[in-house]
Amino acid sequence: MTEDMAGVPYDQGSQWYDGEAGPLVRPYAMTGGRTKPGGPTGVRFDLIALVTLDLGAPGAGDDTALGPEHRALIDLCRTETQSVAELSAGADLPVGVVRVLLGDLLELGCVTVSRPVPPAQLPDERILREVIEGLRAL
Repeated sequence: MTEDMAGVPYDQGSQWYDGEAGPLVRPYAMTGGRTKPGGPTGVRFDLIALVTLDLGAPGAGDDTALGPEHRALIDLCRTETQSVAELSAGADLPVGVVRVLLGDLLELGCVTVSRPVPPAQLPDERILREVIEGLRAL
């Protein structure tokens, strides 16, 4: 037996395992057929959205109804805040699946989602240089 990214054992002789491709689980099976994330309205899971693990998230030994893919995303967020794109790559899952799973985790209170500051809202470089020059003059 071998394990996938989420630590779920797979029997290499089973019909659900391909020696070259790995586990054969269709994306819609991981999300229960859902294609859109649930959770609070107004939360967008675009590629640069930042996902942070909440302190109340279940640990590795907690007995919850979370699937192995949910647990893999929690484990990836445990070390640091990551973007949706990084989570998708780290869990080796399609972005659409990660968005649906993150919606589940957000609804359960396991993660929080924030947006990076848009470049238009960042301070002007000229102002920052003036502040630095003023500090140096002190």
